[in-house]
Amino acid sequence: MTEAPLKVTTRSAEETQAFGRRIGALLERGDLVLLHGTLGAGKTTLTQGIAWGAGVTKYAHSPTFVLVHEYGGRIPIYHLDLYRLDELLEVHDLGIEEMLEEGACVVEWAEKAPEVFPRDHLAIDVVPGVGDERTLNATPHGARYVRLVRDLREAPSR
Repeated sequence: MTEAPLKVTTRSAEETQAFGRRIGALLERGDLVLLHGTLGAGKTTLTQGIAWGAGVTKYAHSPTFVLVHEYGGRIPIYHLDLYRLDELLEVHDLGIEEMLEEGACVVEWAEKAPEVFPRDHLAIDVVPGVGDERTLNATPHGARYVRLVRDLREAPSR
């Protein structure tokens, strides 16, 4: 089962967060979202929207220095940032499998340890453009994420 990536262009932080809300509203326990992009691309801004869409009322902050933030919502959201990790063993020690049993995970800088994550996931490349413009390429890997991307295509933008 394959699905073409969903390409969305946003022109402000609020639009990026709004797209994230659409994703968060569809997340289920066990879902994994892997974010890729350069420093300052907008990964945390997207994650804020994902968390809000999953019912989190707090403001999601980058967990660069603590590695993981947990937010309570409709389901727990685990926000991971691998930017400062240098060794694969450090990623294994985070307990991602346990987090996925409890809730959904959103991982910034996932490209630092691709072999650690399950084969099935939603990969989102965040590509900055001019000014506040961002191109978000959401690529599904696995049947669950093909359905999620199809639902995103059908869900109205708000």
